[in-house]
Amino acid sequence: MRVVAKFGGTSLGSGDRINRAADSIADAVAQGHEIAVVASAMGNTTDELLDEIEFEADDPDRAEIVSMGERTSVRMLKAALSSRGVEAVFVEPGSGRWPIYTDGHGEVDAERTKAAVAELAAELGDVVPVITGFLAEDDEGNVTTLGRGGSDTTAVMLGNYIDADEVVIVTDVEGVMTGDPHVVEGARNVGKISVDELRNLSFRGAEVVAPSALSYKDETLDVRVVHYQHGDLLAGGTDIIGEFENLIDMREEPLACLTVAGRAIRNQPGILADLSTALGDSDINIDAAASGMDSITFYVDEDVAERAENILHREVIDGESLSSVTVDDEVAAIRVTGGELPNQPGVIRNFVDPLSDAHINIHDLITSATSVAVFVDWDDREETLEIVQRQF
Repeated sequence: MRVVAKFGGTSLGSGDRINRAADSIADAVAQGHEIAVVASAMGNTTDELLDEIEFEADDPDRAEIVSMGERTSVRMLKAALSSRGVEAVFVEPGSGRWPIYTDGHGEVDAERTKAAVAELAAELGDVVPVITGFLAEDDEGNVTTLGRGGSDTTAVMLGNYIDADEVVIVTDVEGVMTGDPHVVEGARNVGKISVDELRNLSFRGAEVVAPSALSYKDETLDVRVVHYQHGDLLAGGTDIIGEFENLIDMREEPLACLTVAGRAIRNQPGILADLSTALGDSDINIDAAASGMDSITFYVDEDVAERAENILHREVIDGESLSSVTVDDEVAAIRVTGGELPNQPGVIRNFVDPLSDAHINIHDLITSATSVAVFVDWDDREETLEIVQRQF
């Protein structure tokens, strides 16, 4: 089996943890597996180096300075593997085996990177490359970086390009948890999670796998998250399943837009829950919801709009801070879903500008980490869909 194993900073945070990492790699090699290793900077080295830059430094100098964390890690891990009889070599920017390149815009140069990765992959089985994560090299030979979580990006990208069977992310949590184990009691491991679920969590603060890395995962590449204390690269943890699919979808049936107004209701706990519960208890599905300082809007199937209006009206009558409910019928919803949306600057303008040029009124624009939904008049749905398809 061909495996890319990425060790995060916490999993390399001390000599003992480096020994654990080396043991797990050596065990996998002894079982006949082809292993490529990606190493982050030990502990909080990168942050500590950045904190010490209290002077004006241009991007190339800054990148060279912060690269020292990863450069140290790969040397330490290579030495630990050599002491166990494993044929290993550290790989860093500037070395003959270096595989990750960026273009003039700082983006990954996929063509050049794939060619270099193919050469590196040809050596797997004979040698274990220990590669600096987070770092890249530009056309002029300068060190560049892949941004926060860049070591995850390095690992999953390599896994994709070398046709690996699996990428294993070794970190300080027991896979993906139901909650932060440092904050909530009874947090437990999630056996499987989809890339869409994990990316949404990652963009909302979950520090498990960098969102930028997940865009390189395809259906054939297994990605797994394990705890560094587990000691076995080939079992346990959480499986990340599936891949991002760019999808443009238009809802086939019209929606109704119900807006509940009230005084500063955003600052009043429980109102959104009360209104949603009232609709849910009556088996009314909420397609989408949006809130403002003085209003909450629900989108529901048009054929249940009258019943929904009566339910929400009862809540208005019973609630001291609510003033009225209104209904707007025949609303269309067009959604774009895709893993790369958060990495596309100006993605909202890609919706707004062409629709404005076509004199199409937007009722609402609702975004999440990996999707954008635009709500327009039902009569404008076909033209809106055509515009969105052209843009995406």
